[in-house]
Amino acid sequence: MVVVTGAGRGLGLAMARRAGADGFRVVVAEVDAERGAAAAKALRTEGSDAHFVRCDVADPASVEELAAFVGGLGPLYGLVNNAALANGVGGKEFQDIDVEAWDRLMAVNARGPWLVAKALYPLFGPVGRIVNIASDAALYGSPRLAHYIASKGAVIALTRAMAREAGGRGITVNALAPGLTECEATETVPAERHGLYAAHRAVPRAQQPDDLVGLASFLLCEESRYLTGQVIAVNGGFTMN
Repeated sequence: MVVVTGAGRGLGLAMARRAGADGFRVVVAEVDAERGAAAAKALRTEGSDAHFVRCDVADPASVEELAAFVGGLGPLYGLVNNAALANGVGGKEFQDIDVEAWDRLMAVNARGPWLVAKALYPLFGPVGRIVNIASDAALYGSPRLAHYIASKGAVIALTRAMAREAGGRGITVNALAPGLTECEATETVPAERHGLYAAHRAVPRAQQPDDLVGLASFLLCEESRYLTGQVIAVNGGFTMN
């Protein structure tokens, strides 16, 4: 079984769809109940064994409800920590970001993945895979996104810490750092940033959710068993290590 948070749309839904196609039972964990239920229904229509549970990753009680739901379905194999706030978060320089906006973003984007992994960790079987979704913005240092970058930088650091501690249980922990991906979550991103990516990608086309799913699938499979603690940027060569 694989749990994908924020799987009601966009990148999360694409990764949940691929996990189902790979033969996994899929749990769609989504804060928007209508969107999440529709996503799980669509996956079942496509032949996947998909289940929906409402989950607000910023709310510890909601995350515990997710864990109880997952525990009732059987042993857990994979977790994709995808849920994040990205809509309309940019535009202000760091000194102009208000405390409430900073704290809200951190609660969802940085604390959320930790809360979910913490709650689901006891449910893993003898081996497991955790994939955290970071962002190449944390590698590039995009302007007017300080709180978002800080939250995704925290995801990168958390990935490394978790990998050190989970390896003894046969659980790998890696992070994907997508570039600016065309989906619902990025509809409000300023044209300036779209232009920046368009001008500097090595692969000269817009990034789509499906550009991530193959690598996510690999990180969830048995063949990735010796790969852990890594951050892999998938952005058409916008950043290069």
